[in-house]
Amino acid sequence: MIHHCSLQVRSYEVDGYNHVNNAVYLNYLEYARMEFLKAIGFDYRLMRERGYSLLVARVYIEYKHPAEPDDYLTIITTPIKKQKTSGVFKQTIWKGEKMICSAEVTWVCVDSHGRPVRIPHELDSPELNPKKEDIDGSIH
Repeated sequence: MIHHCSLQVRSYEVDGYNHVNNAVYLNYLEYARMEFLKAIGFDYRLMRERGYSLLVARVYIEYKHPAEPDDYLTIITTPIKKQKTSGVFKQTIWKGEKMICSAEVTWVCVDSHGRPVRIPHELDSPELNPKKEDIDGSIH
């Protein structure tokens, strides 16, 4: 599944160079992943109640162009890998037709003790699995 969400850059997110501070992009990516989970009906609250969490284990990000105050951005989230206890999302942030940054975010499912575990069957959404056409095709 390819998921799109949008947001507008807020003035307090920019630095002295008048562009979005690089750390803020991590917030944008997190927001988009949570919107993806909502869109697929993933019950994160139930997962937490049962003692599980999805945690970010690694983020690889490439900054291409700056975003500035009041820019409208689109964040595209696509699952590109899924294993027994973890997976990877490909995320890109766009300002119109210009890619602002791209990222690969590795997540892992953990139990209440922080140990990697399989996502419980009743919470494992098929939309977390990558689709070949989403990985190989254009996602913008």
